[in-house]
Amino acid sequence: MKKLSILFILVSIITVLTACGSQAENKIVVGATNVPHAEILEFAKPILKEKGYELEIVEFQDYVLPNLNLTEGELDANYFQHIPYLELYNKEHGTNIVNAGGIHIEPIGIYSPDASIDSLDDIENGSIIIISKSVSDHPRVLRLLNSNGLISLPDGVNFDPIDIDELEENTSQNPNNLTFKQVDAGYLVTAYNNDEGAAVLINTNFALDGGLNPLEDAIAIEGADSPYVNVVAVNDGDQNTEKIKALVDVLQSEEVKQFIIDTYDGAVVAVN
Repeated sequence: MKKLSILFILVSIITVLTACGSQAENKIVVGATNVPHAEILEFAKPILKEKGYELEIVEFQDYVLPNLNLTEGELDANYFQHIPYLELYNKEHGTNIVNAGGIHIEPIGIYSPDASIDSLDDIENGSIIIISKSVSDHPRVLRLLNSNGLISLPDGVNFDPIDIDELEENTSQNPNNLTFKQVDAGYLVTAYNNDEGAAVLINTNFALDGGLNPLEDAIAIEGADSPYVNVVAVNDGDQNTEKIKALVDVLQSEEVKQFIIDTYDGAVVAVN
């Protein structure tokens, strides 16, 4: 009788462990910033459910914790960053996070808290321009400022190594004598709401989360051909697992692309 009892207990333990393992394989935990990433994931959740996967979304308000939690194994993937940021993070932290698939582009917009500024032509000489202090954002910000004539950089210049402080002092490259105030990316909308500076360059996810409409409120906006694609990121080796492949396939599906078009009306652009 004791042998049967012990056998029954062992079988029960094995059954529970097997069920837990199966559940873990079918559960995908993804870290994301609120808008638009978490919203897109919420739309994708029932589609993944049909494919046999349960999606758990963990929302973040910053750009550091999603990668930290990913490398610590608390997340299966994250969805919040573009490739230059991912590459810089890996370089600075010695991590090996990889791109599992590109999903969308969030064009950066130039916003002015000054009601008298309706266009870039209204920005006066010597104005303060507020930008993200993230080094990975600087080439993108400089391209946008340059293409809109606020700064004047030579044709064919490599934007990556340009120092913002040196740019301020270079009268040929900074003919409008602009001063660049660098802040945390999460503070950009607050700076706009506090009427700081003549213009604030804000990433679309923060703009949308802060109640701004990039297509209506921005006085200039990055083109849809931007190379800064937001990706699903995973620890190297996980990009080939079935559940990550399923996640990326759904996020790149026609249903999700149409959701992005219908929901964001061009403020977020799905990649092909």
